[in-house]
Amino acid sequence: MDQGDLLARISVDPEVNHGQPTVRGLRYPVKVLLELLASGMTPEEILADYPDLESEDLQAVLLYAARLAEVKTVLRVA
Repeated sequence: MDQGDLLARISVDPEVNHGQPTVRGLRYPVKVLLELLASGMTPEEILADYPDLESEDLQAVLLYAARLAEVKTVLRVA
């Protein structure tokens, strides 16, 4: 699956999760999935806990985060 297809799995809709980026509109915020991965959960464990997700969804989350890291200016909000 190419990067464009992966990124298409991430959606931003003001009507879903207050406009936070989510996976395929399933109400799984990208932030939460990144936090699970950062906590040490393996992709297999996450997929077992969230059967609606697919391995490509986790790849999309990581790619989305990588793209965000390319942003040249970061604003901090208190």
